[in-house]
Amino acid sequence: MSLTSDDARDLWMEQPPGLTVVAEIDGKIVGTAKMGPNRPGHGDHIGTASFMVDATARGAGVGRRLGAYVIDWHRRRGFEGIQFNAVVASNAAAVHLWTSLGFEIVGTVPNAFRSPRFGRVGLHVMFLAL
Repeated sequence: MSLTSDDARDLWMEQPPGLTVVAEIDGKIVGTAKMGPNRPGHGDHIGTASFMVDATARGAGVGRRLGAYVIDWHRRRGFEGIQFNAVVASNAAAVHLWTSLGFEIVGTVPNAFRSPRFGRVGLHVMFLAL
């Protein structure tokens, strides 16, 4: 799938009540997160988020800071929990980060992601009660 810059921006930038933020180190954008309700209507009391961290900034705590911000943002707005719908099971760093921040794996969809490195791997659904 090929996206233009405008298409990618439209997919990533959350509209209210959601929010998109960036992380900077020395004036350089090194990560971003988008957050908001996981589902509209009757499911809008549970939040969700997605993250991207520049490979050059991995290991610098960018993901942890973005994750902590997302948790705080949801708490301040009265969400009852945060659900991540698709954490790649073979992404050990992400799974470790989210579990260290209190998320639990509540289920795994087997073979739901085609990893270039590992082939077909599961996608975890992770949840944090707030």
